[in-house]
Amino acid sequence: MAISTGSPLTSWTTAAPVLAMVVLAASWGRDLAVPVAVVVGVVLMGAVLAAVHHAEVVALRVGEPFGSLVLAVAVTVIEVGLIVTLMVSGGPETASLARDTVFAAVMITCNGIVGLSLLLGALRHGLVSFNAEGTGAALATVATLAVLTLVLPTSTTSRPGPEFSPAQLAFAAVASLAVYGAFVVTQTVRHRDFFLPVTPAGEVLGDDAHAERPSPRTALTSLGLLVVALVAVVGLAKVLSPSIEAGVAAAGAPQSFVGVVIALLVLLPETISAGRSAVRDRVQTSLNLAFGSAMASIGLTIPAIALATVWLDGPLLLGLGPTQTVLLAVTVVVGVLTVVPGRATRLQGAVHLVLLAAFLFLAVAP
Repeated sequence: MAISTGSPLTSWTTAAPVLAMVVLAASWGRDLAVPVAVVVGVVLMGAVLAAVHHAEVVALRVGEPFGSLVLAVAVTVIEVGLIVTLMVSGGPETASLARDTVFAAVMITCNGIVGLSLLLGALRHGLVSFNAEGTGAALATVATLAVLTLVLPTSTTSRPGPEFSPAQLAFAAVASLAVYGAFVVTQTVRHRDFFLPVTPAGEVLGDDAHAERPSPRTALTSLGLLVVALVAVVGLAKVLSPSIEAGVAAAGAPQSFVGVVIALLVLLPETISAGRSAVRDRVQTSLNLAFGSAMASIGLTIPAIALATVWLDGPLLLGLGPTQTVLLAVTVVVGVLTVVPGRATRLQGAVHLVLLAAFLFLAVAP
């Protein structure tokens, strides 16, 4: 594992988050010219790479599946802050922002991160193996959360349109937290071995024994820098959002594609980290990241948005349209067929990536 576990205070991985915060402070609330927006974008990429590094250092210290959980929850908590901030500062067009961003996160994680991880792992090692019990439980949890919060609003009749009534929204929020909490307990306490990397013969490998375990001080420093980097990533994504919106409008794409771009930016740390794990033949870690991020994106975002509706004006549109529902259903079916054998080839990775491409294409040209 190519991670230096020495002092993080003497490397670019410390400078990048600090620089990103400085740029964030200098650019917050300003209209960015095109050259400045490009510079902000470059700094944003540096913060993303630094976040990946520090997340992997923390993961080495706490072990799997806690390491994957740290990154998934940290990114999602800040993603919630970004969505709420944009909804507060936005107008009626932000009524569907939470739905667009959460659904994009589900498609990116369950097809993009999963597909990329399987493809990279299979290209490097021929056949990748993972624990079907733990991964299947994760996929089932994602499917349940997605149906409860994104599919049912289209079918209910208490409110016109794809919208929950206040009582229905409260139930969906509590149910999401309960399901997500039950999964976290299962993953980290009761059946942790279901989520550890395995050999082709099914033998549990445990934590990465080929990497030096960082000291508590190094891990705590990296945890702090991870938080700083993630705050910078989401803050800079918000700073760039007017430029993103202008670019989306200039390209003739619908307003909903803004949520897709935001999700792509916020999920970059998980994507890069999952790809690195897959190359090291730790596909189970990659799948933990993918499905864990999807779960956290729904299970934490929807309750937070439900609470925020107390002071947010306007409707909250959560229900998916017919095209999105079909894509979600196909993703779940393909995911089940991928997970059940407990091993996969590059074909499964390619299929998931094609589904992601279909989602992105239809998001631009619905």
